[in-house]
Amino acid sequence: MHDARHPVHRRHSALRTCLTIFAPYGLRATYHHLTLSAEIPRRLEADPEALVRAVEELHEARVLWLARAEEYAVQRRAEKRAGRRAVASPRPWWLRSWWEGPNRAWYEDPFRHPSLRLPEYVRRQNAILDGAELPGCPACGDERPLVSHSTGHGWVELCRGCAWVPAPCPCGERHRSVPETPFHWKGIWRRAHMGNDGLPNPHWPAG
Repeated sequence: MHDARHPVHRRHSALRTCLTIFAPYGLRATYHHLTLSAEIPRRLEADPEALVRAVEELHEARVLWLARAEEYAVQRRAEKRAGRRAVASPRPWWLRSWWEGPNRAWYEDPFRHPSLRLPEYVRRQNAILDGAELPGCPACGDERPLVSHSTGHGWVELCRGCAWVPAPCPCGERHRSVPETPFHWKGIWRRAHMGNDGLPNPHWPAG
């Protein structure tokens, strides 16, 4: 990623490989977030250093996660030695299944993720795991009233900022938390939503 001798598209592919290992918002949503936070232009050659900014933000967040995950692993080994084998509820944020988690909307619509930088999000989740009571949405901190959304079977409430779902649909079935988006991975990966100046494309999605 940092080696400017490699072609920019090869370095871009390396970023995707990194995201398959660690992506706090899910792969597609985390990539979309990084295009905005690191200002990755639609034409990569316009600012190759944007890829460095992106991977450094991702790395900073991963270091925070690895440290907390190691602490949790030590804690679980001690609990098992004491005969407590069941995992406490709620599970740590990095062990949640996306289809059952309150962040499911980010996988269904990768544009609905928090606007927090990844290290800020990881710090927030680690603090909540450690018992902190933080104001606003657990994911993004938005303090506005929740908005209701019909699932077709019932109603769920979503964070206005990031579509976090505090409680699942009362019907108990698995279904979409947010409406289906017409924008697919290919368009996100090609940064159709970005301009060549690293700023959001004002004409997107029309052009």
